Amino acid sequence: MTFIKLPLMALAVGLSTLSLPAFAQAADSAMDHAMHVTKSPTCGCCEAWVDLARADGFDVTITDADDVAPTKVQAGVPPELWSCHTAVVDGYVIEGHVPFDAIAKLLQDKPAITGLSVPGMPMGSPGMGDDPTAQYNVIAFGGAAERGAIYFEAGQ
Repeated sequence: MTFIKLPLMALAVGLSTLSLPAFAQAADSAMDHAMHVTKSPTCGCCEAWVDLARADGFDVTITDADDVAPTKVQAGVPPELWSCHTAVVDGYVIEGHVPFDAIAKLLQDKPAITGLSVPGMPMGSPGMGDDPTAQYNVIAFGGAAERGAIYFEAGQ
C-alpha cells in the first residue's frame, strides 16, 4: 500500500507544480510594486493620477513639494519631457500622466532606460479626463532610449 501511495503523491506534487508559473506570473501585479510620487500639494490632476494608481493596485506614497523641479532634475528627466508630477517605481522614473498599461509593460519588459514620460498634460490621459480613446505618445528616456523614442502609443 505504501508503494502505491508514494507514486500517487509524486504525481500529485508534479501536477501541482504545473500551475506554479501561472501563479507566479499572476502574483506579479501592481500590488507588488511600491510607487513614490512627488507632486504639488495643490495639483488636482496629480491627485487624480495618484488615486488611479492606487485603484490599479500600486502601493503609493506621496511627497508634496512646492517646487518639484529639483526632483525632476535629480531623477534625470529631460526638461522637454517635464510634466506636473514625478513618480518612481522599481527604479524607473514615471513623469506625468503615464497610462498604467504603459507602466505595466515597462515593469514586465524591464528595458535599460531611465523612465517614461507623457510630456505636458494631454486631455484624456489618466488624471486628465481618463478617456481610454485619447491618443498620445509615451516617451522613453535615458539609458538605452533614443531621444524622443516612443515606448507606448495610448489610445491606439
